[in-house]
Amino acid sequence: MDLFRSLKAGDWPLLFGIVFFTGMMAVGYYYNLTFVQFGLLDLGTRLIGMSEQRVATAMAVLALITSIVAITFGLYMMRRGWSEQFKTKLRLAFGVVLIQTALTWIAPDVRSEAGFLTWVVIAAIAMGIGVPVTFGMTVDLVPVRYRGHAGALITAGAYFPAAVLSATWTIEQFSAGLTWVMLAGLASLGTLAFADLDFVEQLASQHRRAEFGRGRFVRIGTEGKPKVRRSLILLVSLMFAIFFIDSLGFLRLAETPFFFETAWQSPELPPRLNIGITHVLAALIAGVLYAALNEKELFLWIFGIFGLVHLMYTGMARDFPIGEPTLAAPILYSIAVSLYTVVNFAIWADVSTPQTISRNTALGVAMSGFTATFLSTALALRLRLAGVSLETHLRIVDALAMLFFLLVLILIFFAPVSRMEKKDRGSVEERG
Repeated sequence: MDLFRSLKAGDWPLLFGIVFFTGMMAVGYYYNLTFVQFGLLDLGTRLIGMSEQRVATAMAVLALITSIVAITFGLYMMRRGWSEQFKTKLRLAFGVVLIQTALTWIAPDVRSEAGFLTWVVIAAIAMGIGVPVTFGMTVDLVPVRYRGHAGALITAGAYFPAAVLSATWTIEQFSAGLTWVMLAGLASLGTLAFADLDFVEQLASQHRRAEFGRGRFVRIGTEGKPKVRRSLILLVSLMFAIFFIDSLGFLRLAETPFFFETAWQSPELPPRLNIGITHVLAALIAGVLYAALNEKELFLWIFGIFGLVHLMYTGMARDFPIGEPTLAAPILYSIAVSLYTVVNFAIWADVSTPQTISRNTALGVAMSGFTATFLSTALALRLRLAGVSLETHLRIVDALAMLFFLLVLILIFFAPVSRMEKKDRGSVEERG
């Protein structure tokens, strides 16, 4: 209702900003989900003929460079004051997308290991710069009260096409489909970044408005400086574990046709459509939950569902390959993934201010998203090469999921309460 009142009052830049941000981030996340994580694996092994061990090493290098560049550039942006300069972030994003579009176009033609590694290094640098730049636009474009909903739209917009449209995961298919989308995005970014438009100036000043600036989990301390509760910092650090567990399990499942050919890579549309619709519905529900629940309850749900889904897959692997797997496990997996992805797109801005957004998003996304995802990809390949069975692999993943579920329980019920948290609770009780 607040959004409708804003539009009725003529605040159309607000709507444009939310639509632009969710569209940009959805395309970017789809790119990382499909082209980078699976397309590069296909390029290295099938077209170039590299061993899986060499590809695993290249993925680890990609993760390391991306994380180092993201953190370094995020700190640089904060020191230069670029965190608060929307037009600067737009121009940097234009440069990043320009490089990524060129890399996407030429990727299927790479035919040597040296060319592959060069591609990986350039892509990692571009992605590293893109992390604080694009996530940093949250404070300019999305009000605090809509961040969970924006995360839901991004998640739905990335996972639905990834599940429904990508029956065969090859570098050629990903390149052909993404290049034209990225060219359209490049034109939009260029117009906003370099044209003299009045409404862009309005967007550039939005971070100074109360509803955009200080994140949901930021409190003003006794010295008048913004602070984040210690318990939340501990819980946010668990995002690394979530991404790691997800990729470590999913990559091994992806290598097992018994599970994937009846779900994510089914030649029939209905199973993939069911998974895509589940992603959308779960994301929309997660957007509501993000606004309604506290952060501890959100993390408890995420790890609880991951523990349950990996227990299901471990049981199925024990009977493998008897019978045909049902869609129950993929559906539950999709719910868990959508829930944590919504949190990932909302929480970094909600522990930040316009001054600290580039640093915080760089640290958070680099460590949880890129480092965890691609290092787990490398580890999954190495475990397979070492002869670790599917059941044993899934047992390891399941044990990790349950371990972190118990860790969240401990953090919730036994973590010491800081003075800031006591003050917050007292304020709530007084208002009640």
